[in-house]
Amino acid sequence: MIDPIELQVLTGGLRAICDEMGAVLVRSAHSANIKERRDASTALFEPSGEMVMQAEHIPVHLGAMPAAVAAVLDEDHAPGRPWILNDPYAGGTHLPDITVILPVFAGDALIAFAASRAHHADVGGPTPGSMPADSHTLEDEGVVIAPRVLDDSAIEELSEMMRQPAQRRADLRAQLAAGRAGARRVAELHDKAGGATLREAFAAVLDYAERRTRACIRALGDGTRTARDVLETQAGDLEIVLTATIRGEEVTLDFTGSAVQHEGNLNCPLAVTRSACYFAIRVLTDPDIPPSAGAYRPVHVRAPDGSILNARSPAAVAAGNVETSSRVADVVLGAFGRALGQGTMNNLTLGSEQLAYYETIGGGQGACPDADGPSGVHVAMSNTLNTPIEALELEFPLRVTRYELRRGTGGAGRFRGGDGVLRELEALAPLRYSLITERRRHAPTGAAGGSPGKPGRNSLDGEELPAKVVGELAPGQRLRIETPGGGGYGDPVDRSRDAAATAHGSPLPPEAR
Repeated sequence: MIDPIELQVLTGGLRAICDEMGAVLVRSAHSANIKERRDASTALFEPSGEMVMQAEHIPVHLGAMPAAVAAVLDEDHAPGRPWILNDPYAGGTHLPDITVILPVFAGDALIAFAASRAHHADVGGPTPGSMPADSHTLEDEGVVIAPRVLDDSAIEELSEMMRQPAQRRADLRAQLAAGRAGARRVAELHDKAGGATLREAFAAVLDYAERRTRACIRALGDGTRTARDVLETQAGDLEIVLTATIRGEEVTLDFTGSAVQHEGNLNCPLAVTRSACYFAIRVLTDPDIPPSAGAYRPVHVRAPDGSILNARSPAAVAAGNVETSSRVADVVLGAFGRALGQGTMNNLTLGSEQLAYYETIGGGQGACPDADGPSGVHVAMSNTLNTPIEALELEFPLRVTRYELRRGTGGAGRFRGGDGVLRELEALAPLRYSLITERRRHAPTGAAGGSPGKPGRNSLDGEELPAKVVGELAPGQRLRIETPGGGGYGDPVDRSRDAAATAHGSPLPPEAR
């Protein structure tokens, strides 16, 4: 049996490998979306396809990446033979998220997989940025890549089908570089620790994560909890329904009763639904548990086949990966009494046939039982950075005219929700835009008596726009995105009492701070 101290050393080594892979990818990429916003993730898998370790990158990528490795698991692997895919119904999430997987060998033995997933600024299709708000099938959203070997000819072939092919080539090669860095470090760890010890460490990390997760689930208490929420379309609302059941050390998240597959693009493959559930359970348990597939073993996710949460090909999925995943996380957290964050990534794409720009925009996070929610942050399934104004204006024909907090948009409570942001962009050249947003009609809810945050708003030159819309920008026109605030936690009256007590020299007891 592996020594506990040695296990901790090896666990740290695996985590460091994932972090290094992420650093190589970010520093090698050419697109602003990866090098500035860091919309990319890296992870290591053991030979049977279980995720052993991940970097703390993008939740919606990482929880769904095991499906990508499973999609190539039975292929003919060889040293230095990488694989690529983005097909949402064969291991992917939505088309801009391209996954590159590199098998790791020691001699003739397959010992691991090093994988990365990155959101590419464009993957073809009729809409610059490949995030159309009005798509109905995958064909409307870009190039579909079934699992295939990624060699030089594949890079050239795929890049030429997308806008800014030189940038696409560079970003794909950055993913290859990240995989090679990971493979090299795993091989070094194998040689240093020995093959048997490394295999034992993989198993021990998975089992340790499972044990700790089971203990945390048990502490939540047996019982059945329910929640429901909606997604916003121009034709009406689509309902997400959850029944969460804890029995002992296991939790079942059942979405029976949720909306059927949608004619728009709010659909998502089951891997995305699972990813959102895994993230929420991680929030509810202990974020210090090693981020591996072991933590998912006690979590069971059920979503009806043909529903919006388990869609069938060739349903469009551009918004499902970003907005529906956010709502799935919301209903799980809401079922367990948490105040909700902005619940949207506020997706914006701008471009032409010569360029493509994509960003998500932060907002308010829900308050905690013991603290105010942070303002102006990317919450839940996103976890990216913003695009710095200097980088944006240097590379694209855009001017940022306003970027500020929306003061007072967080919900009131003993602990306030975080505030959203206002971001206004002026076009300096003709551009096409696409907005995929949520929480424009329905505000993020508070908890334990806390008030909801304020919903978001989109506008063009002062005229309100729908939550999901495509259109054209002429030079001088200004597009404004106002993001939602987070829900508050606790009775707002208690906040006033706390402030009065503190002002009179009676600080709050530690348990109430």
